[in-house]
Amino acid sequence: MDPFQPLISHISKKISLTEDEMKGLISYFKVTKIKKRQFIIQPDFIPKYRNYVVQGAFRAYVVADEGEEHTIQFAVEDWWISDYNAYVSQQPASMFVMALEDSIILQIDYESEKNLKSAYHKYETFFRKMAESSVAAMQRRLISNLTKTAEERYQEFEQKYPSIAQRVPQYVLASFLGMTTQYMSKLRNIRVSKKS
Repeated sequence: MDPFQPLISHISKKISLTEDEMKGLISYFKVTKIKKRQFIIQPDFIPKYRNYVVQGAFRAYVVADEGEEHTIQFAVEDWWISDYNAYVSQQPASMFVMALEDSIILQIDYESEKNLKSAYHKYETFFRKMAESSVAAMQRRLISNLTKTAEERYQEFEQKYPSIAQRVPQYVLASFLGMTTQYMSKLRNIRVSKKS
C-alpha cells in the first residue's frame, strides 16, 4: 500500500489538488513506523511534527499532579495528532502522545509545513479548515462534558466512534470520558444485559 494515498485522498476532500500539488505535498512528509506503547511526543520537549495516521491508533494524554491520566484526544486511520498548542507555538509539550497499536504515520515538521504553505497556497487553506474543524470538535466535547451525564457521553461516543470504543483499552476510554474504569465497566455490563 502506498502510505501517501490516504493522505492525498484525505486532503482532496477539503481542497482540489493538481498532480504537481500532490507531488509537492509528498516531498514534505516522511513515513515513520511506530511500535505499540512508543511515544511520539513527551512533556518538556518541543513537538517536531504534525502527524497523520495511515495505520494504527494513538492517544494524547496529560498526567495530573496526583498521577491520574486524562486522555485528551484519540487518533486512528485518517486522523491527525500532535500537542497542537506546543507544536504551533514551538514550545515544550504538556502532553504525552503514545501509540496504542503498531502504527504507520506520515510526519511533517514545523519548518517543512511553513515551506509547504508558502510553496502551495492551497495547503494554507487546508490546514486552516482543519484547525477550524478541530476547534469546533473541542467545543462540542466541552459542551458535552458540561451538560451530559457520564452514561450519555459513553453512549454518544459508542454511537459516533464504534471502532475506537472497541480498539482502545477500557481505562483509556474511561479517562477520555471523565469517569472511572469501574463505572465504565458497570455501564458496559448494563448495555450488554439490555441487548441480551
